[in-house]
Order: sequence, then structure tokens, then C-alpha cells
Amino acid sequence: MKITSIKTKVVNAEMRNWVFVKVETDEPGLFGWGEATLEWKTRAVVGVIQDLAPLLIGRDPRDIEQAVRAMTKQSFWRLGAVGMSAVSGVELALWDILGKHLNVPVWRLLGGKVRDKVSVYTHLGMGDMRAVYETNEANALADRALEVIGNGYTAFKAVFIPYTHYHAPLPEIDQVARMMEALRGAAGDSVEIMVDFHGRPASAGAAQAYIDALAPFRPMFIEEPVQPADFNSLKKLSQKTQVPLATGERLIDNSEFDTLLSLGAIDIVQPDICHCGGLLEAKKIAARAASVGVGVAPHNPLGPIAGVAALHFAVSTPNHVIQEEMVGAVPWYFDVVQGPIKMIDGFWQVPDAPGLGVHVDEDECDRHPFKQEVLHTQNAVMPDGTLVDW
Repeated sequence: MKITSIKTKVVNAEMRNWVFVKVETDEPGLFGWGEATLEWKTRAVVGVIQDLAPLLIGRDPRDIEQAVRAMTKQSFWRLGAVGMSAVSGVELALWDILGKHLNVPVWRLLGGKVRDKVSVYTHLGMGDMRAVYETNEANALADRALEVIGNGYTAFKAVFIPYTHYHAPLPEIDQVARMMEALRGAAGDSVEIMVDFHGRPASAGAAQAYIDALAPFRPMFIEEPVQPADFNSLKKLSQKTQVPLATGERLIDNSEFDTLLSLGAIDIVQPDICHCGGLLEAKKIAARAASVGVGVAPHNPLGPIAGVAALHFAVSTPNHVIQEEMVGAVPWYFDVVQGPIKMIDGFWQVPDAPGLGVHVDEDECDRHPFKQEVLHTQNAVMPDGTLVDW
């Protein structure tokens, strides 16, 4: 069996462009689908996939680790987030091919089933990025929480930490406390709440002020309290709070995850399967995390193929905790990709179709061509004009 072509299909889903990857083989009717979505880097990712394709044409798609080695070791330049997203999309498609070839679901090939259902959470706003990033009033947040719970979720994540620099102003701290109090009041004690800092605080001190304001309302975890590679600040925070800390969505290289996990500073690691190199690399990261007592909750606000890949990962990974998902991102989510995602009582069910179990309607994809995404960065400016982390 040989790889004969690698193609991309870009689908505009309003808040981001999904990048689907199709790997075709010389066996009639046998191909695989992956996803390489990287927010606001769509054209760059598509270009890298085109550049990587000559390294794989003619190779056996079942030799997945060898294919990844070819893409990462024979590219000469280190690939970074853009390149590794491209690699990840191809890698997922190869698992889809292997599962179809053997007539088994991908989770069987990743070690088999370790749970009967997968706990999931979504964002306030159900995929509406303006709601996710631009809701900063307590009553509006509470209303969005009730909407999410009404849609069957038992956990959700909110992003309401203000744009900050090296200091957290007292009025902002108090506002964060009021918003979290409103969320907990609306959700009650049976719903898990996660708060994404989005790396906005530029110092451990600023992050700590917000964490202290949130702590009485018992968040499940605080995500990305500081910038992703600011390991020193992360360590400081872990020594001053009992609130669980999580990070990892913007880490790419093995060495970054090794450094992070060696710190003993986090409770949850969050690799993105579509950025870190794919399923095999995500499994390696999860195994390293398990060895130091850290759970894994993969980042995934992406498209439907990414969601299905995360489902297969969760079914087969013992230290998986909870899965981020964005099924409500657009009304036609399941028109573009029909797949095995089915939620019952806040849990995804275990799929049984061969491969990833997805069917991509390419004609439907073509009805949603590439568009420039909304950047949502217009408010990431301090009153004095200083640009800060979005």
C-alpha cells in the first residue's frame, strides 16, 4: 500500500477556518481524513502540508511513526506550531487509513478501551467566539451558563480574566470575583467550572491576584494562568495556591512538555492533538504525565475531525480527565462531517466504526470556503496604549 496524494480542504466556520487533510492511497476507495486547524494560520498550514507531501508520497501509510519521522527529521528546519499542526493533520489521516484497513476503530490501535464513556465540557457561548471572549458582565455570564447546562453539559469553561499587564488592578480583581460568584450561583455545586486565563497576566503576581479571587468558588482548574513557556512563574503560582493549574495547549516540542512536567507545577496537561504531532505524540505526552501524577485534558476548540480524534484518544488513555469540545460551533457542524460523536448526560459515547469513523461531505465543505477570521484582539490594549497578550 502506498500514499498517492495529500490534499487539503478549508472550511470556514465563522470564528476560525477548519483545515481538513485527506491522504489517498493506491488501494481503491481507501483514504483517510485528519485535521490541521491552527487559528489564524490557515494559509500557512496549507502551504506546509503541500511542502511536506513529497516526503510521504510512495510511503506505506501504515508506517505512521516512520511517516512522522520523515516529516519532522527530513524538513531540516524545526517546524514550530504551524509545521507541527500540518504534521498532526497528516498523522491523524494515517490512523484513519490504518483503522479502515484493519476494520477496527482507532482507539483499538491506541491500546484499547479504558473507559465506557468520556466526560466533556464546552465553552460559555456554545462556540460563539464573541460570547466566549467578549462577555464580561456577571448576569450575562450566568445566563450563558444556564444555556450550556440546559444543553446537557455538566461542565463548562469561561474566559473572563481582563486584559492585564504586570499588575492586576483592584477593581478588576473584584469584578472577576463577582463574575465567578454569579457563575457558581447559576451552575450550583454539581457543575464543574474551568476558568481560562488565556495567558493574559504578564506576571505571577497578577495571575495570583485573580486566582485568589476565584478560589472560594472552587474552579475545577485554572487554565494558562501565564504565558505558555513561562515555567518560572508557573512554578511560583503552584507554590502559592491549592487551585489546580492546567496548561499545554500552546506547547509543541517534546522538550517543552518534558520541562513542564518535570516542574511539578500543574495538575492537568493540555496538549492539542492537532498541534503536538498527532495521536501518537499525544499518547506519549499522556504517558509522561501519568508517570508524575498529572492528568490530561486535551485542548480542542477546533473542528469535527479534531473532536473525533480527541474522542478516540480519550477512550484509550487512562489518565484522561475531561475533553474540551466545540460541537455547537456552527449549526451545520454535522452536515460537513458526519461522525461518531454522540453525547448522553454530559458524556461522549464510545465509537465502533472503523478508523476515525468520519464521513466528510466535500460538497458541503465547498459551501463554506475560506474567509478571513475575526481576530478578537481589538480589546487587548491597556488604557495607555500598551499592547498586551490576547
